[in-house]
Amino acid sequence: MLITVEALNARSPGRLPGLLGLEIVELGERRLRSRLELRADLMATNGFLAAGTVVTLADTSCGYGTLANLPETSTGWTTIELKTNLIGTARAGTIFCEATLVHGGRSTQVWDARVYDAQDRTIALFRCTQLLLYLVVK
Repeated sequence: MLITVEALNARSPGRLPGLLGLEIVELGERRLRSRLELRADLMATNGFLAAGTVVTLADTSCGYGTLANLPETSTGWTTIELKTNLIGTARAGTIFCEATLVHGGRSTQVWDARVYDAQDRTIALFRCTQLLLYLVVK
């Protein structure tokens, strides 16, 4: 299956990434870049960027990266562990994510991601482990 930026973006409408407005902008070997335009409903009640918004951007970016890098016989994936260090914030503008595959095994993939703003200030560092799924036919 050929995975393209357009194919990944077509998966989002009607699901959380689409509701947030997440957009995949670049897909490379073992790497994916995405962006998200900020708006009031993505903020926490204190007026700053909600942690859940940041985590969703990073996790979706790593998940779509996993999809684009699945072994040929794998039928899917699911996040089994994630960690986020929130070290900055934003109140307006656009945030970006760059996700990089650091381990591509047969049963798991490990991805690192950096979420940052338009001035290249880091907002969060993220790592997740994806379990690769296989259809068992008996």
